[in-house]
Amino acid sequence: DQDPIERPKTLVRLNQLIEKFNWTSQLIVGAVNFVEAKSFVRQRGFPQVDLILADLGLSSMQMDTPSRGFSYKIEAPFDLRMNPEKSVSAAEALKTLSAAEISDLLVAHSDEPHARQIADQLFKDKPATTTDVAASVERVMEKWSSKVREKEGNAPIRRVFQAFRILVNDEFSALDKFLDDIPHLLKKSGRVAILSFHSGEDRRVKKSFQALERAGVYSQVAADIIRPSMEEQSSNPRSKSAKLRWAIKA
Repeated sequence: DQDPIERPKTLVRLNQLIEKFNWTSQLIVGAVNFVEAKSFVRQRGFPQVDLILADLGLSSMQMDTPSRGFSYKIEAPFDLRMNPEKSVSAAEALKTLSAAEISDLLVAHSDEPHARQIADQLFKDKPATTTDVAASVERVMEKWSSKVREKEGNAPIRRVFQAFRILVNDEFSALDKFLDDIPHLLKKSGRVAILSFHSGEDRRVKKSFQALERAGVYSQVAADIIRPSMEEQSSNPRSKSAKLRWAIKA
């Protein structure tokens, strides 16, 4: 887990569970992200493993901490960094981009259908807080027909946050490197399962699994995504966008 704020809290919770159930544990928590997974595991004496489970999403703790800037509903710096000690904030990144570059970013990272309109407004306003970003997008949405506004809801705002989060955390590059490393980490008949939360991530996982299956690296891959049940979506609304794919090493 690359998040220096949430990682220590998670470690405390895990150790409490280990103690509660009197488990024999060899828990190792690493301050790394997926791009460093292979080197981290091997440095600890595990050349290959039986199972890899990767959760590519945000945690509720990150989203529910206003100062992290992951939510547009509460005013905070437009940050979006998983590790605030690295990279630059989303607000700082936004200042360096032209309107055309912002538009390209929204298309590439969140499939935003109204990318150019929103990009022009963001470039003009250069918002620095979460609520200012939302207000900029809402100015664009006010010009749309009631039918389009009803159809889109708050999705354009969420897609802007998604696009800039992917940018400042370099998420796609990290995922691509991780997908390339997985076959080298898995033992024969080892399994990998990846949980993604938006189309850009899922496309990368799907294409990697399918290509490696054709190459004979994986003996079997998921024919389709696995989605949360209606019961789970009802009890945990944030699970609605979750998509699970798996593969088995040949």
